[in-house]
Amino acid sequence: MTISMPLPNKEVLARRAGIVAAMREIVPGEGVVDATNEMRVFETDALTAYRQLPLVVVLPDTVDQVAAVLKYCHANDIPVVPRGSGTSLSGGALPLEDGVLLVLSRFNRVLDVDFENRCAVVQPGVTNLGITRAVEHAGFYYAPDPSSQIACSIGGNIAENSGGVHCLKYGLTTNNVLGLEFVTVEGEVVRLGGKHLDSEGYDLLGLMTGSEGLLGVVTEVTVRILQAPETARAVLIGFPTSEQAGAAVAAIIAQGIIPGGMEMMDRPAIRAAEDFVHAGYPLDVEALLIVELDGPKAEVDYLLGAVEDIARANGATTARVSTSDEERARFWAGRKAAFPAVGRISPDYLCMDGTIPRKELPRVLAGMKQLSEHYRLAVANVFHAGDGNLHPLILYDASRDDELQRAEDFGADILRLCVEVGGVLTGEHGVGIEKRDLMPEMFSEDDLRHQQRIKCAFDDKHLLNPGKVFPVLHRCAELGRMHVHRGQVPFPDLPRF
Repeated sequence: MTISMPLPNKEVLARRAGIVAAMREIVPGEGVVDATNEMRVFETDALTAYRQLPLVVVLPDTVDQVAAVLKYCHANDIPVVPRGSGTSLSGGALPLEDGVLLVLSRFNRVLDVDFENRCAVVQPGVTNLGITRAVEHAGFYYAPDPSSQIACSIGGNIAENSGGVHCLKYGLTTNNVLGLEFVTVEGEVVRLGGKHLDSEGYDLLGLMTGSEGLLGVVTEVTVRILQAPETARAVLIGFPTSEQAGAAVAAIIAQGIIPGGMEMMDRPAIRAAEDFVHAGYPLDVEALLIVELDGPKAEVDYLLGAVEDIARANGATTARVSTSDEERARFWAGRKAAFPAVGRISPDYLCMDGTIPRKELPRVLAGMKQLSEHYRLAVANVFHAGDGNLHPLILYDASRDDELQRAEDFGADILRLCVEVGGVLTGEHGVGIEKRDLMPEMFSEDDLRHQQRIKCAFDDKHLLNPGKVFPVLHRCAELGRMHVHRGQVPFPDLPRF
């Protein structure tokens, strides 16, 4: 393991028995787990290369219990790591040896469905797919759909600003959340937004969405639900090269066509997914696009023809349009199962999450091919192609001495390439520990200090999810210092408080 975490506080470790006893008073019954073997299920998230047992695991049932846990930990300088379903691919839910792991899985109820206002109020432990299941009987659904939607929780989606195959047209989590209830590190319960479409004042709702558990613990979410489209059809389009498929993606968007979803897979991912799901993917192509159009039937029929024409002009050799909802679902089932499918052909893999301008897709694909040869590791590519969110899966074997290190270095170079072409380090998986030490590739020291000032405003002691996101964590007192030059403060006319 090459990624380091903060050294545990020995004084906190020495107080473990008292901390566990205090947690049992706050959360009675079976809500506290402190036996080593029983805590192992929580020692990692979906970035399984990194593992760490927590100090203690706490599973509260009520908001009052969450508030009491946080208030106790703040008063006693104990770190807290919030956790949902543990599907994070960036190590965002990795526990700390001297920290309480606060698991929200028991917050799993749909509290209210309001079809008139097209929203639902749910607890953070409700799964992403569970929201759609709660409203589909009335012809509605929740648009963001990560591949892990059957397992990932909406609270985790908030933390990482998750997306999915339909985020191109309908947006990420941040575009589909109307309100939040969260608890501060001091134990104060705060509400942001609600069923209304907009809120006054600063966009704290947008700030909390994607904050990776560093600012507060979410205990309730109000999400936007959408009416299912009249028609939805998908087309599988095969290409001789990944570069041609990438060019077709850019051309489709350039024509003003915004599909409901547009995904890309290369040959290794195509074969793995087809062997796993039997979705009907062509096996004689180097790259596959799955393009879904939705809306009124006449519009969908017209756009399907336009997409096929654009694809053919960019070298497509095959095109197959779904003829039923069942067949369309099979097309997507293969894509959504790509990650576990690749797990069948490699002992281990790292999933990257860089995002680039669409026009740079051919260049980045060529760059990844060179990096694959340099590091002597295979890569299977699965992309949210429409919005440029790349998910290269680097295949390695952790039992071999240097392969994890080479995989990490390979992944870091992919992310550096994304930034180099004008992209960003993460599209939906978050920074966590995986990309933490790459933040200076994208942000200056001043940028990072300003971000940490926001962290200090919410968490002055840096107790919430420490060791994540920021490569170097400054004390709040340091960040609060004002530079005085020759006795003059900046902007002397401004009032000071």
